[in-house]
Amino acid sequence: MRDSLRLLPGGRRLLVLAVPVLLGVGLVAGAFLYAAAASPAAVQPEVAGPDLGVPPPAGLLIDVIGAVDRPGLYRMNRGDRVYDAIAAAGGLTGDADPTRLPDMAGRLTDGEQIKVPFAKSTAGSLVITRTNLNTATVEELEFVPGFSAAFAQEVVDYRTNFGGFQNLRELVEVLGMSESEFVIARRYLTL
Repeated sequence: MRDSLRLLPGGRRLLVLAVPVLLGVGLVAGAFLYAAAASPAAVQPEVAGPDLGVPPPAGLLIDVIGAVDRPGLYRMNRGDRVYDAIAAAGGLTGDADPTRLPDMAGRLTDGEQIKVPFAKSTAGSLVITRTNLNTATVEELEFVPGFSAAFAQEVVDYRTNFGGFQNLRELVEVLGMSESEFVIARRYLTL
């Protein structure tokens, strides 16, 4: 009665094959854990870039330009309105055109640019309420809500090359202005 109790038939052969495999797996796992514990965490050094006068990151970053006392970048709280950004920039100057102000009650979004237009005057009175798309300069078009400096230049180039606009809708159909910007800009434009 040798080996009266056998759990697995051929158990010795299985044991001879399993032990080296388990030892190899254990060595690889141990080496991995040792290497992970021994190597310091990769810390990326902070690169000191040029100071661009950007306020520290918190809230919304708003660019206020035009007829304000202190144009520039401002950090605003979420939920603030356009009038809060203009107030942070020192308020309107005497040169501001009150008939072409942006929507003062509009909520701010991160990265937004608030353009406060300058008044055009002849003999001391305000004369412009709408900008003529076919005669305005790039500088005048930049103050139309929804127009960037690059888009204003595209408008002038199109007008120069193709003889002017026949319809305001050409801003969307030909130059690719977004519908949302066009809905706002068309109130400030004429042909």
